[in-house]
Amino acid sequence: MDIVSPLIGMVHSLCISAAARLSYVVNVDQRIDSLSTALNELKDKRDDLKRKVERAEVEGLTCTSQVKGWLQRVEVIEAESSSIIEDLEQRRRCCVGCNACCSTYKLSKKASKLLDRANELIVKGAFDVVADDPIPDAVEEMPSRPAVGLNMMLERARQFLAEDGVGTVGIYGMGGVGKTTLLKTINNEFLTKHHHFDVVIWVVVSKEFVADKIQRAVGARLGLPWEESESHEQRALKIHKLMRRKKFLLLLDDVWEGIDLLNVGIPVPEKTSKCKVIFTTRSLDVCTGMNAHQKLRVEFLGEEDSWKLFCENVGEKEIFDSETIRAYAETIVRKCGGLPLALITIGKAMANKETEEEWKYAIEGHALIGSLKVACLLETGEEKTQVKMHDVVRSFALWIASKCGLNNQFLVEAKIPECPRLSTLLLQWNSGLNRIPNTFLHFMPALRVLDLSFTGLREIPVSINELVELRHLDLSGTKITSLPKELGDLAKLQHLDLQRTHSLRIIPQEAISGLQQLRILNVYYSYGVWEQQDNEVGFEDLQSLKNLTTLGITINESNTLKRLHSFSGLLKVIQYLYIKQCDGLFYLQLSLNSSFGERLRRLSINNCYDLQYLQVDEEAGKKWLPSLEVVALHGLPNLETVWKNPVTRECLQNLQSINIWHCRKLRNVSWVLQLPKLEVIYLMHCEEMEEVVSRSGIPSEDSKAFRSLRTLSIRNLPKLRSITPWELAFPSLESIAMTLVFQSNEGERKLILLRRLLVDEAAVVAC
Repeated sequence: MDIVSPLIGMVHSLCISAAARLSYVVNVDQRIDSLSTALNELKDKRDDLKRKVERAEVEGLTCTSQVKGWLQRVEVIEAESSSIIEDLEQRRRCCVGCNACCSTYKLSKKASKLLDRANELIVKGAFDVVADDPIPDAVEEMPSRPAVGLNMMLERARQFLAEDGVGTVGIYGMGGVGKTTLLKTINNEFLTKHHHFDVVIWVVVSKEFVADKIQRAVGARLGLPWEESESHEQRALKIHKLMRRKKFLLLLDDVWEGIDLLNVGIPVPEKTSKCKVIFTTRSLDVCTGMNAHQKLRVEFLGEEDSWKLFCENVGEKEIFDSETIRAYAETIVRKCGGLPLALITIGKAMANKETEEEWKYAIEGHALIGSLKVACLLETGEEKTQVKMHDVVRSFALWIASKCGLNNQFLVEAKIPECPRLSTLLLQWNSGLNRIPNTFLHFMPALRVLDLSFTGLREIPVSINELVELRHLDLSGTKITSLPKELGDLAKLQHLDLQRTHSLRIIPQEAISGLQQLRILNVYYSYGVWEQQDNEVGFEDLQSLKNLTTLGITINESNTLKRLHSFSGLLKVIQYLYIKQCDGLFYLQLSLNSSFGERLRRLSINNCYDLQYLQVDEEAGKKWLPSLEVVALHGLPNLETVWKNPVTRECLQNLQSINIWHCRKLRNVSWVLQLPKLEVIYLMHCEEMEEVVSRSGIPSEDSKAFRSLRTLSIRNLPKLRSITPWELAFPSLESIAMTLVFQSNEGERKLILLRRLLVDEAAVVAC
């Protein structure tokens, strides 16, 4: 018998097994390196994948289950590998002997298996899709206030939801009574309570009902993509196919008219189905029209709940320890009549009132506004100085204003729709209005008056040329920097107001030359570049406006002012003149020969550092500048006298306001004694002025000096000795403000005399 061959085979097998086992011990360093390399590669792949997932989640997508599982397996291998590598490192450095070799063998073998798993994960870590559209939650939370006083109605709503025979529920009541709060509470209860619905869908319908709005909201909750190319009917079919397989609860808020649910794609809940529709409305007729199986009226709050809701919004209940304040508060709550909207709005408005005087003032120094608020006709706006009107009250007010619907004279819209017959649009003083969409003006072809003054508007849309009937355009006080050339297409425009548009730098010729019906053009404190260049507007373009009767203009160069004198047609119609920063202008000549100044109403001169005086032609006679109402002189350091001509009682007959600042060489303004209609004097920072009226300007016995003066303001005149050397009556004076520096008791004595005189003759507001 051959027993050698089997023995040789056994020895060979044992040798192979021993060699394999020995390799785990001998090659431990190589295994550690290989595992470390694979682990680092796996970590890099994991980090790259995580970044892709994070970007997808920012876009609203959800990580796929495959990717989640892969990332979890990587975490497990990473933890196991780190532990084994650490143990192998320690044993390699510190341990010898048979036991150490056995332990190293076991750990090395585990490392080998981990290496295989890591390599497998590396291969499987290539994903074409890392995230997809999320599966919508069955319920989405709706922000809501506590449902104070709604417990009874909430319980009835729960009963209706539990009844198999009730498919549609209508919740109705007046605006602000708490219908939306009740519906939100119903929605949010399903976040925590057990229910059988596959999905709870919330939709705000509103007065401007659009079927697509409901389809979009429902489709989003069901995870359906919105395709603009699809027709209304295609979307409805897609929604219907999906919803008929689901148990749904549809919550429709603020329904104003009956909705055909099938037309939208929503299966109509039957009494036997497990689906429900609950909607809120202000009209019982809507409940009937939508075939509501049950109707729930939301009642006003009782006295106790009203007080509780009011106190919650006021905040500090300790304030009601004051009997007086509590009495005010109880009056307010009583007049709110149990309407939650009024209680919340007024409660928040009173939250910062801490003293009896503040509560009294808030209720009484605003009696009319307060009465309207308490009557729920007005609500507190975003700012303390603002109020707003609830939409139901607004609708009722418009109905009354239109004579109970018989005469539609008013258009007051929160959103401007198509207005083919709208003639007047007033948007002035809306500081937040900084842009008008180009399409906005498409829908009002009959507009005749457009007022955008003192808004934040920075640009005029080119579609302005579609307002072909426009007569009056007011852009004063806006932030526009240029006018579009399309403005010149407004052939019927008669009034263009651009005054105080300080940023206006560009006016193309085309914007003005086409306005041949223009009667009034005002660029006072505005555009001042009249030297024609790069197709911009010039004096020639203004003079070509044959119907122009009133011009307000700004001049900012001496040469431009000289050139203006050659345009007699413009000189005749200038009513508002602003001259600024004209170097080399030593005097201003107003020539009534050319009618320059004859119709002038406002004259303002700023920062003309060389100017010494103003002069009127001798040919003007005694009755010069008969229309001038306001003179403002600022920053004229070399002005020694205002008028070179003697001022008599016949001239400047309509001058009402004088404003002089930073004219340091000016010593007095004695000529003001001759102005019968003068109402306002401002004199500030005139360092050399010693007296307002000097002795040389002695008033006549029948003088009417200062008979109309209402305001006198004198500030920072360090050398001032007196206002007037005589005792004069100021019968119309309402306010006097002074900042004076006295260098002697004489000056102080004169001030006391002046104050005593003013107390005898007029009311002194400030001194």
